Amino acid sequence: MKPRLRNITLLLTMLLVGALWGGVYAQSEEPRPASNDAQKVQEAEEGFDVVGLIFDHISDAYSWHIATYKGHHIEIPLPCIVRSRTEGWEVFLSSRLAHGHSYKGFSIAPEGAEWEGKIVATGADGEVYRPIDLSITKNAAGVIINSLILLVVILGCARWYKRRDYSIYAVPKGFVGAVEMLIVSLVDDVIRPSVGKDYKRYAPYLLTAFFFIFINNLMGLVPTFPGGANTTGNIAITLILALATMFAVNVFGNKEYWKEILWPDVPIWMKCPIPLMPVIELFGIISKPFALTIRLFANTLAGHMVILALTSLVFVSATMGTTMNIVMTIFSVLLTVFMLVLEILVAYIQAYVFTMLSSVFVGLSRKDHHEARKEKTKQSE
Repeated sequence: MKPRLRNITLLLTMLLVGALWGGVYAQSEEPRPASNDAQKVQEAEEGFDVVGLIFDHISDAYSWHIATYKGHHIEIPLPCIVRSRTEGWEVFLSSRLAHGHSYKGFSIAPEGAEWEGKIVATGADGEVYRPIDLSITKNAAGVIINSLILLVVILGCARWYKRRDYSIYAVPKGFVGAVEMLIVSLVDDVIRPSVGKDYKRYAPYLLTAFFFIFINNLMGLVPTFPGGANTTGNIAITLILALATMFAVNVFGNKEYWKEILWPDVPIWMKCPIPLMPVIELFGIISKPFALTIRLFANTLAGHMVILALTSLVFVSATMGTTMNIVMTIFSVLLTVFMLVLEILVAYIQAYVFTMLSSVFVGLSRKDHHEARKEKTKQSE
């Protein structure tokens, strides 16, 4: 039991570091700066901004927004870790940059600027440039929190088994029983049939990936802290997850796997002197992580946007009269509840699909010579 727990913890740590790097450094989404008074007045004049609400939720930020009370934003400041060209590394809270303020030459680029919404530095000569930015943004903090939840869940279940006699407590109940049911179903129905005889070697990573995605998907549906971070809807994080799978596939693939890629069983003119088929097979190595990345990212992001758009109907219809507002409010609440229930199911399905495809890709890289010959014989028949 201990070696498996050690492997799971190691793999989760690697996944966390990769996802944290992807969420912090890649920053494919624009962080949201703190609102200033002029921006509040403009929003009040223009009415409810649906698009702004949606992108405010799905985008990254240097602070964790909790709520807005009487025009004041209640936020949790997050640590900013930046390096300027002259002063070196600086660590401070994002609250120092709120309301358009600057701190030691650092500020958040205003709307319409080249690096809009991101931390910029101003040099002695007045030049504005982008410093090295390793700040703990909302998505990065969300990954850390969700990973800690995952560790508590898995290690708590392992402790339950460690403290009990298997001959007496054969079947766990409650939460531990639900976790065991998920693990057993994944191993017996997905990992073992797809990977083959080496399934125990890859099961810790595949199970870690499943629970990591599942917990992040569920926490993304929680409307406020510590949930609400759009982690699996961030393409940088889903890319890191897909690259982890492709690392396991291509680094630990056997000779038969690489033979099928570099010298496939096709007519000689399709691989020599012009390596047509090997190039196509190598392109497949790139397309697989791309498909894993986009599938998880797009489905999660779309779900969040639909829920926010349906919720916004309550505020959009406020200016259409009392009757219309009541009808649209009821319609919005019912559809939002339905979508939330559906998103809980989607949270499981997306984690399941990612694990299933990863298991299939790993299984294709572990086929031995005899299995390959059997498949070719069946195809020829």
